[in-house]
Parts: sequence; C-alpha cells; structure tokens
Amino acid sequence: QVQLVESGGGLVQAGGSLRLSCAASGRTFSNYAMGWFRQAPGKEREFVAAIGWTGRTSIADFVKGRFTVSKDNAKNTVYLQMNSLKPEDTAVYYCSAEFGTGNLPIRAIDYDYWGKGTLVTVSS
Repeated sequence: QVQLVESGGGLVQAGGSLRLSCAASGRTFSNYAMGWFRQAPGKEREFVAAIGWTGRTSIADFVKGRFTVSKDNAKNTVYLQMNSLKPEDTAVYYCSAEFGTGNLPIRAIDYDYWGKGTLVTVSS
C-alpha cells in the first residue's frame, strides 16, 4: 500500500512563494507518475502538475511560468514550487500517484493513491 503525505502548505501573501512536499512510501517507486491537484471550496479538483519517473513533467497552463514540479528519488519525495502566488491559488493541494502506464495523467480518476492534502491560503 502506498502512503502519500503532503506538507508545506500555509498562509502567504499574494506574490509570495511556497514549496509543497509529498513524501511517498510503501513500495518501490518505478514507472510512476506523481501528480499535484488542487481543490478550492465549491470547485472541482483540478490538475496542477505531474512528474514521471523519467523526470518528464506536465504543468497546467494556468500555473505555467509560476509553478514547477521536481523530485528527489533518494527521498521518494516530490515537490511543487509555487511562486508569484495569487489569491485564486487558494485551495487544498493534493499529491497523487499512479503506477505502470508511463503516462502523465491530468485526470484525477487516473491516479490510484492520494494524500490527505495540505491547505494553501493566499491573502490579497
């Protein structure tokens, strides 16, 4: 069973930065995709970014140029660096994992494992 634990959320002013971490455990991590999604109150969960085991990345257009995704294989940890934050970035951010397809899914339904989320609040 895979466990995903997010950390790094908090309150930040508009224009600030945060780095979210997702620590993964429970199996050998190969041929995977790790995704970041977010869900604001009253809205559907939406794709933010993903990174595959080869290092290939995918970033949603609405955060491109502000957010980057990276990983540390030795620590089984994936990061989401968020810069130039805006109030509309306020949401619970979730880490997710998918194994075996070699793809970078952008649909939440394509991910098998999820963390509990970490809240990011951006004040204006």
